[in-house]
Amino acid sequence: MSELLFEIFCEEIPAGMQAKAARDLADGLSAKLAEAGLKPDGVQHWVGARRLGVAMTGLPAKAEDVREERKGPRVGAPDRAVEGFLRGAGLDSLDQCEQREDKKGAFWVALIDKPGRATTEVLREAVPAIIQGFHWPKSMKIGEGDKAQRWVRPIQRLVCVYAGDVVPVEVFGLVASNITEGHRVHGRGPFEVISLADYTAKLEGEGHVVLEAEARKRLIMDGATRACADAGLELVEDQGLLNEVCGLVEWPVPVLGEMDPDFLDLPPEVITLTMKTHQKYFAVRDPKTSKLSAHFVTVANQDAPDGGKAIAAGNSRVLSARLSDARHFWDNDRKAPLSQMVDQLSKITFHEKLGTVADRLPRYQGLIRGLSSYLNVDATQACRAAELAKADLVSEMVYEFPELQGAMGRYYALEQGEDAAVADAIKAHYKPQGPSDTVPVEPVSAAVALADKLDTLVGFWAIDEKPTGSKDPFALRRAALGVIRILLSTDARVPFKAVLGSAIQLFRKQLGQNFGSGFNEDDLLAFFADRLKVHLRDEGIRHDVIDAVFALGDDDLVRVTARSRALQAFLDTEDGTALLAGFKRATNILNKTENMPEGHHDPAAAVEAAETGLMTALAEAGPKAKTALDTEDFTAAMAALAQLRAPIDEFFEAVTVNSDDDMLRRNRLLLLSDIRKAISGVAEFSRLDG
Repeated sequence: MSELLFEIFCEEIPAGMQAKAARDLADGLSAKLAEAGLKPDGVQHWVGARRLGVAMTGLPAKAEDVREERKGPRVGAPDRAVEGFLRGAGLDSLDQCEQREDKKGAFWVALIDKPGRATTEVLREAVPAIIQGFHWPKSMKIGEGDKAQRWVRPIQRLVCVYAGDVVPVEVFGLVASNITEGHRVHGRGPFEVISLADYTAKLEGEGHVVLEAEARKRLIMDGATRACADAGLELVEDQGLLNEVCGLVEWPVPVLGEMDPDFLDLPPEVITLTMKTHQKYFAVRDPKTSKLSAHFVTVANQDAPDGGKAIAAGNSRVLSARLSDARHFWDNDRKAPLSQMVDQLSKITFHEKLGTVADRLPRYQGLIRGLSSYLNVDATQACRAAELAKADLVSEMVYEFPELQGAMGRYYALEQGEDAAVADAIKAHYKPQGPSDTVPVEPVSAAVALADKLDTLVGFWAIDEKPTGSKDPFALRRAALGVIRILLSTDARVPFKAVLGSAIQLFRKQLGQNFGSGFNEDDLLAFFADRLKVHLRDEGIRHDVIDAVFALGDDDLVRVTARSRALQAFLDTEDGTALLAGFKRATNILNKTENMPEGHHDPAAAVEAAETGLMTALAEAGPKAKTALDTEDFTAAMAALAQLRAPIDEFFEAVTVNSDDDMLRRNRLLLLSDIRKAISGVAEFSRLDG
């Protein structure tokens, strides 16, 4: 058992592509070796700005020899059949075969010995195949002819060392060696390596390369936090930026810089986004005020002789230029009233089949008027917010920084005297944009956010642009989850079918024949049901539980959710499990019954004690459950039904439903039917598993 060390050393790999590339390389190499019967004890991979690496421990020198048995024709079969069998097995004569017997008689079996291939031989084939077929989101062609490369950036070296010896695999005209390079400034090398331990020691020592991404992240965070603390400041953490910067440096050295404080009058989002997007700087705040400080942290890729002063000064000048551009956009946008920006929305196409962004505004307002009574919102105020919600899409600032849509509109609205609730709704109506994003709960914000998402869903459903498999180009799953989270967070009791119907009518009124004739409202409702399942999955609520509740025909998602939670909690108890079993047993009997009688059971016709006991329990539990359901106390409804558990068990133990006495049989079937109806008032138990 030996160790494999493999590295691809190239020019800078884009940070966003690094992590997946490292996994793909390790998985690809593991798969190729596994195909040859080679399996290591352990695999690790690493990635940096200029290298992808994989190491495997416990990798055998060759695959095990394999004896394959191949069944052939019957003994005494025609010569042509025997010759074809031998030819297919690669054998010369039947002397290399054995006779075996089964129930039908004797037959030939070819014994084919396949020697295991050497690991180095497998690597010579596997490495070129992996590199030449490697998938990058974007790649480039380098060179011409046999040495032409198709790779993310030009490959400069390959390292392939197995058991201390070089495996001279060749690809793109490059032959692998045991030579690698370190940091461009602090320790370029080259370095000769014979093992992973040797490779790690030399690169992280003389080479000044921190190989592991997590180690680089810790150095960045620790250094940046310490630099800020030494100045009495606080780092504004940003995990996305940390991940990106980690992929840009091999020897990270955080440096605290200072910018012109005059720029602090810009909106803080503009400052932080300018730093992040254009310069990859971390923002810094004053812990005393919690406001941004006139400082930033940049991450250098070297230990500067002056401690980073020149680096900080240079970065400050570049940042000033960027922020000067941002100030120009900010000042220009504030010269135009939002109403003027709204007028320009007719120039922005939302979708070729659904019209412009301006076309959406009347639909927003129509939806808001329909939602207003359920959300307890001032419809006039919410309609004003909807009118201005997309205005900043034509602003210079949002053109430069699309991430600021909504946020800039809020600033412009406040400057121009709009109500705070209107301004806040402009910013919040895009939310929530992911599972960890906040949900708009203020009435005006919630109304505009719901209108935006419902309009999007109905529109794309109408033109048959639904999510398929893993593809969801218009983020409709996210929009549906957003609607669900807003309704649940605001406890908004919305009749969903009616609201969707209003949205459909608004589209038909505006688009006429261009609105899809094949629109299926039930299909869209089923889509929401699926999204609700996803949302409640983390709470441990089973899919079949939600199906059982939806089967009642309820379209109030708040009530559906509350009922589902109560039902799941009940089913998790012993009473719930037993009652479900009893329900299914009763249903099976009723489903097998021909000419099912109509009406209700007669307590006076009972003759067995268990029969009477179940009727008495139903007479008590049924009304309790119904009263609880009417007041939406679903936990109490489940508790009432739990009283039926023991009487149902006793009934099935002691009573024969299909009695020879027709009157008894009829009454007992009607009793089971009444039990089923009482339980089905809570949920359609027949949809439940178990």
